Amino acid sequence: MTALPSPKDEMWRYADRTALAEVWDALSPPEMLQIAAHNEVQQIWQPSGEEIEIRRATITLEKGARLSLYALNSASRYGRIELDVKLHEGADFAFDAANIGGGSATLEIVTTVRHVEPAANSRQSVRTVLGGTATGSYAGQVAVARDAQHTTSEQDIKAMLLDRGATANAKPELEIYADDVACAHGATVGELDPVQLYYAAMRGLPPEEAKALLLEGFVGGLWDALGPDSPISVEAREQLRAMTR
Repeated sequence: MTALPSPKDEMWRYADRTALAEVWDALSPPEMLQIAAHNEVQQIWQPSGEEIEIRRATITLEKGARLSLYALNSASRYGRIELDVKLHEGADFAFDAANIGGGSATLEIVTTVRHVEPAANSRQSVRTVLGGTATGSYAGQVAVARDAQHTTSEQDIKAMLLDRGATANAKPELEIYADDVACAHGATVGELDPVQLYYAAMRGLPPEEAKALLLEGFVGGLWDALGPDSPISVEAREQLRAMTR
């Protein structure tokens, strides 16, 4: 067995090392995805149903290329999505993803987005909903090279905890060497708003239904472009409703 990544490595800090050890030697290398110049691609990553699921990709967007990636990370034991993205001049990368889990699941989204040429855009929106003693993490670095002027980048990270035993971690990071950029990041962790639940109850909604609707609103906006009946939207909605029962 080859050595597992060190827990001192921030990108693997919260990993379920027992689960990782079970699949490490059989783990496939990252998928290689190259989007040709001025092409536009949409991808949807849904869970396979395996209790341990790790998906990794190395992505290159050539000049003027666009990629919209939608992902749901909800393995019942350990799920990890890992991206390394390189953006050339005028490229556009949008990543909308969710960690949804209960029990003792560990769910991670880890991204590195490299702006290597001017005028590229990246946007990452990640929502996490956790129950039981589940742990959900986001670690994301945006690196802007010295020549990558006029870069625009945003990381919007939010987590919702349904039980006191659940834990959310967020580490958005900017490494900027250019001086004419617009880059921002934000991370919040909270609970369902009791005032909203109260007003829902006043309108006759059962508590479970009210919680489910609030959670669907919290997560569902990620995939508005796909429509409410898209498979990823339906699967997320079913999982959220199961967590409120």
